[in-house]
Amino acid sequence: MAKNKLNIDYTIYETNLTKKFVNRKIYAPVNPKLVRAFIPGVIKTIYVKKDQKVKQGEKMFILEAMKMQNIVYSHLEGKIKNIVIEPEQRVAKNELLIEFE
Repeated sequence: MAKNKLNIDYTIYETNLTKKFVNRKIYAPVNPKLVRAFIPGVIKTIYVKKDQKVKQGEKMFILEAMKMQNIVYSHLEGKIKNIVIEPEQRVAKNELLIEFE
């Protein structure tokens, strides 16, 4: 266990930090310019291209999971910077799919 010292009202306290706490995932705010997979699945169709301008609500791609086809729409208006996916590619949950400028 890692040791840590706390100073509370000019009194030094020594604490033991658990391995789970030391190795915890640090919070990072959600970046709206990154589109990530919300469930694991297979990319069926991609409707957008790199450097294409898209409007909010425009179709971007179809993500199939458990025989259900989920159409993913653009949540913001902007220009596509990068497309990381290809048709018939398997993706994991939280995997980066599309990046906006």
